[in-house]
Amino acid sequence: PLPIWECECGHRHTIGSIAELKEMSPDCPENIELHKPFIDAVHITCPECGKLMTRVPEVIDCWFDSGAMPFAQWHYPFENQDIFKENFPADFISEAVDQTRGWFYTLLAVSTLLFDCAPFKNCIVLGHVQDKNGQKMSKHKGNVVDPWDALNKQGADAVRWYFYANSAPWLPSRYYDEAVSELQRKFMGTLWNTYAFYVLYANIDKFDPTEHKLEYDKLPPMDKWILSKLQTLNKYVDDCLEHYKLTEPARAMAEFVDDLSNWYVRRSRERFWAEGMEQDKVNAYMTLFTVLDTMVKLAAPFTPFIAEEIYGNLVKKVDASAPESVHLCDWPAYHAEWVDTELEENMDFVLKVVVEGRAARNAANLKNRQPLAMMYVKAEKELPEMYRDIITDELNVKGITFTDDVEAFTTYTFKPQLRTLGKKYGKLVPAIGAYLKEVDGSAFMATLRADGKATFTVEGEEVVLEMDDVLVDTAEKDGFVSSGDNTLTVVLDGNLTPELVEEGFVREIVSKVQTMRKEADFNVTDRIRVYHDGNAKIAEVLAANDISADVLAAEVVAGKGGEYTKEWNINGEKVTLGVERV
Repeated sequence: PLPIWECECGHRHTIGSIAELKEMSPDCPENIELHKPFIDAVHITCPECGKLMTRVPEVIDCWFDSGAMPFAQWHYPFENQDIFKENFPADFISEAVDQTRGWFYTLLAVSTLLFDCAPFKNCIVLGHVQDKNGQKMSKHKGNVVDPWDALNKQGADAVRWYFYANSAPWLPSRYYDEAVSELQRKFMGTLWNTYAFYVLYANIDKFDPTEHKLEYDKLPPMDKWILSKLQTLNKYVDDCLEHYKLTEPARAMAEFVDDLSNWYVRRSRERFWAEGMEQDKVNAYMTLFTVLDTMVKLAAPFTPFIAEEIYGNLVKKVDASAPESVHLCDWPAYHAEWVDTELEENMDFVLKVVVEGRAARNAANLKNRQPLAMMYVKAEKELPEMYRDIITDELNVKGITFTDDVEAFTTYTFKPQLRTLGKKYGKLVPAIGAYLKEVDGSAFMATLRADGKATFTVEGEEVVLEMDDVLVDTAEKDGFVSSGDNTLTVVLDGNLTPELVEEGFVREIVSKVQTMRKEADFNVTDRIRVYHDGNAKIAEVLAANDISADVLAAEVVAGKGGEYTKEWNINGEKVTLGVERV
């Protein structure tokens, strides 16, 4: 605490610097320091009346002034008794961990002495901010971050979001640009891109959400699923904030936005591309609008600026009666009737199957645009037909079969386990190894699993092997590839017929033309003419398959042409494609 001096007139002054001390004490020695005992011997005069001042001995630690804050701010008990009782104890306080022996302690000590209770109901202790390497930030180390540089470079929302989503508030946070940008991209970037997708097509179709209603009973399962997830999220975020939890709801919102963009919107894109304004297209628009409208309200306490920007254009621009700001809106209403737990569980299972299916494709180097004949799924449950259609479409397979046995697609080879067989059979081990090389792997494994052992004769002697007596290598049969875990196995049939190969070419060509449309900066509504040149195989494929509807082409022409051309290698076939607006 700073020393306090008082004159006989009652004037009091604190001295916080050598300069102030010398101003009040002209005979002050040059080498004097504040807070030293001999400062009391210095003659200090009052700057108001000029009289001699003496040091006040009754000075308590200044943190106890802060500890008195709950009642001192109201001048209690001298007045404002009702206001004090309404606001004491506080619902919530927060400061960094260094206040454990400071403000946190003095608040508790003073309140306990005076009122025999804690002065707050909840306290969040914040960890310190460190640099990228976990070192304490310090000017002399040169590892400090200028807050204005961070705000100007990445924005206040990104900085706020990083501290919410990176780790629990009470843990130290390693702050560096790359980490902030990564979390910004995953949530704010994805949310903004989803909003931009809606605005793009809503402007094209001149869609006004105030002219339509969200008719829940008419919605397809995909719409009902995202609305159910939204309400589950709404309730979870609300409950977390009620209990002063920040990291959990932030991460839940990031996961939801990822599902919204990379599953719901991606699976629903063709609905927004449809001609006219049929009921299914209205459903898609109203569902996405409802989700975005709710999301910006949930995100507003976390990322206030981007939430305000989206709200202004998404809601306020089309509805003059809406509140002026997202921060003036009520918290989103919870629609329990939209929550469908079974639907959420089934769709989560669909996503898990898709993830394993993609892993199997990657392992076999099979592009997702290459159609496959069949996939087999071994799991704890089966799915209704509508979910199977989603899986087959997403993984580009013609059919799906749920089975309890995927052994038919797996081969086994066996070797002797020398550690156990050496003791049992000694010199017979080489002969046992030769026998194991010739067995039917699937049949031998079936016997081991069914009986717990396999019995056979080698060199006239009976041999009994248990599972611990053999080393097992597992491999997929030719053309099949699998992926999974203890609860799920997905097997893809990678054997390609000529028809499947041709369909793969068609999908690759469509993808390349769509890429060229984007690179040529065509509008999504522009109709085009497509040219192909230099490859007989590609010409044959395009002659047998019409891609016009997929790429908004008025015609597909053999030969050179187009305002934008590019050479491609499509499944080993080199071809030059051209596109032009018509």
